[in-house]
Amino acid sequence: GHFPFPEATATTEVLVAGEKGGKQAMVLVVSGIIGGLFDFVVASFGAWSELFTTKVIPAGQMIAEKVKLEFRLSVSSAILGLGYIIGPKYSAIMVAGSFLSWFVILPVIAYFGAYLTAPIGANITLLIKDMSAEQIFKAYVRHIGIGGIAMAGFIGIIRSSGIIKKAFTLGFNELLGKKINVESLRTQRDLAMKIIFIGILFTSVLIFIFFLMGVVTNLFQALVGLLIVLIIAFLFTTVAATAIAIVGTNPVSGMTLMTLILSSAVLVAVGLSGPAGMISALIIGGVVCTALSQAGAFITDLKIGYWLGSSPYKQEKWKFVGTVVSAATVAWIMMVLNQTYGFVGEGALVAPQANAMAAVIQPLMSNQPAPWILYMAGAILALILTMLKVPALAFALGMYIPMELNTPLLVGGLISLYVSTRKKSDEKLNSARRERGTLIASGFIAGGALFGVLSAILRYSGFNWVNLEWQESHSSEILAMIMFCLISVYMIWDSMRAKKEE
Repeated sequence: GHFPFPEATATTEVLVAGEKGGKQAMVLVVSGIIGGLFDFVVASFGAWSELFTTKVIPAGQMIAEKVKLEFRLSVSSAILGLGYIIGPKYSAIMVAGSFLSWFVILPVIAYFGAYLTAPIGANITLLIKDMSAEQIFKAYVRHIGIGGIAMAGFIGIIRSSGIIKKAFTLGFNELLGKKINVESLRTQRDLAMKIIFIGILFTSVLIFIFFLMGVVTNLFQALVGLLIVLIIAFLFTTVAATAIAIVGTNPVSGMTLMTLILSSAVLVAVGLSGPAGMISALIIGGVVCTALSQAGAFITDLKIGYWLGSSPYKQEKWKFVGTVVSAATVAWIMMVLNQTYGFVGEGALVAPQANAMAAVIQPLMSNQPAPWILYMAGAILALILTMLKVPALAFALGMYIPMELNTPLLVGGLISLYVSTRKKSDEKLNSARRERGTLIASGFIAGGALFGVLSAILRYSGFNWVNLEWQESHSSEILAMIMFCLISVYMIWDSMRAKKEE
């Protein structure tokens, strides 16, 4: 296919290996245990640091303090496996975006910001010269990535306008009862468009009533809120689905932030500001955020189903059931978390993304400026990248996602390139090695996820064996880099053991 679909690939490999059994299943199980334990001993016992940075050496510490320049790498087998499946092309593009953010834009902001005598930007209290590299990234640089993601998404929508138009035409023809001359294969059959239309209409009515009865009492403002939800959800779900297809990462927080910015600007324009405006923007953001999450997850489900030969209409039917159950479960969990930890006060949940969203809404609803220049810079960069035929969405995602999550992707991508091209004269052997590597990478991802759940349960139950003093030390970082190199070498070695008959 055109996109790698890393999460779908990993899940499909798990299902296929489980069905076939034998050597493939054993490779998957062993790699799952190794990768899972690798991440588990870090999360649960703090065996070594989760993050390696160049500040581990004195020269790196000095450079980080003076020019805000540092290299960061997350020591995670799951992310390494994800990079292998993504491949060298997209992982390199993402890291290029990350390097532009951290090695060019961030030091430039730090250099010119050193002469400022007052904080710049809404809800920013620190001077740039007093910020760390990570704080500058979160306060300024990341907004450029958000602008780039939004523009790349719009470009993708424009490029897909023909497909969207065709889908709408087929849908309306079906609604009007017209016969469509399309071969209806079981594996290409979706739910009836009438069901989809009724579902959209029913949901829209509920959202409108909620706006009108629970947030605002103005009919026009409630209608505007509904239109914002429908338009932005329709446009941004395309971006979410494409991002999942490329890198397996859904930029939900970035797209939700952009939703809050756009919706706040429109709501203020129609006279809705203050507390009611903030609540309205949050509800719009919540609905769109949910739509983005669902779109990203379901595009993966559909791709897995396509590879395995399932019926899309059955997947779509059961997705409704799963959504209802998930909504009820998540609501209950949120109430438990609120009662256990709370979201404000001492010992409350940190919720960094929620704080970022609050920081976006408050100035907009109080007539304070938003970082439009940074968003525009990202949008212009996305246009330039598109003209240069560089995948703008992958590059912008790299700018938005922290560097430590991108650099292991490149290592995994380079391992994929190495094992699949080592034997230039024997393509069958290269293919066997690449497929075995995909199994190992899938095991790392699955093992990391399963052991991650176990680690979270232990932490929630009060079992915490992490020695923070050790885990945050330079020695722990050095050990982390050694262990990351070892698991990378293991991945190469095990992939190279593949034989043609596999």
